[in-house]
Amino acid sequence: MVLSQSALDCNEPVSVNGVNYDFSSVASEQTIESGIMDTPPTKNVFQLRFNICQDLSRSDGISDADQCPAGTRACLSQINKKEGLDDRIITVVPVAQSSQLNPEYTILQSPLGISLQLHGPSYPPDSLPSTPQSLNLTLLCTQDGRESSPAFLNYTDGIVSVEWKSKSGCSVASDGDSGNDNNGGAGDGGEKAEEPSNTGGSSIGWFFLVVLIAFAGYFALGAYYNYNNFGATGWDLVPHRDFWRDVPYLFRDFADHLCTTLRPGHKGSRRGYMAV
Repeated sequence: MVLSQSALDCNEPVSVNGVNYDFSSVASEQTIESGIMDTPPTKNVFQLRFNICQDLSRSDGISDADQCPAGTRACLSQINKKEGLDDRIITVVPVAQSSQLNPEYTILQSPLGISLQLHGPSYPPDSLPSTPQSLNLTLLCTQDGRESSPAFLNYTDGIVSVEWKSKSGCSVASDGDSGNDNNGGAGDGGEKAEEPSNTGGSSIGWFFLVVLIAFAGYFALGAYYNYNNFGATGWDLVPHRDFWRDVPYLFRDFADHLCTTLRPGHKGSRRGYMAV
């Protein structure tokens, strides 16, 4: 499910469908490049600078015309390289801007993580066709400390796709402990709490189920035997009928004996004797 919000504040956890995420560990400016494209006698490369939590700073030594405007959070530059010459910036695209950010979040289940889509203006801004730009950042949950650097995946139809393995891709509980997936996982660096065992209750249930099945089988087989061998019908079908008729009386005698034994002032040695 995609959840859209008007702003992105990394100073506090972001709630997505009731699940919290802490983006503080990715709150820094990153610069990554795509693979080099050979265009003899030159080579072209895409360079992405982004910071999902605040606007990008100005780059020293680069003219304002070769940088994205102020308020940009993700800037894509196409750089032309030629041996013996300085690099030449030929395209500058603001793919995500604070004024149009409108972040959208999608919780990922396999692999575990969260996807952020941050929006920007259309490019080119003053000509047609013009394509809306956005940054799609996939944060994959990692709790073993093996975080990676962000990786440039592709730039297609105005969308720059980036993948980053980070603990920021893991959900967090309200007290700051890592929640792992919406599945009640272990805290960051901790161990998953063991669930209490309920084997006692289940064992008793299985015992009574086996007893019930045994009784049902006993009566069914006994009735079948009596019918086929003696042509019995009605109560005569019950196996050991006389015994089962005596069961209520046996229980009554047992209860009377128990009550007599437990009665206050009773002396078992004088039972059955009368004073004369």
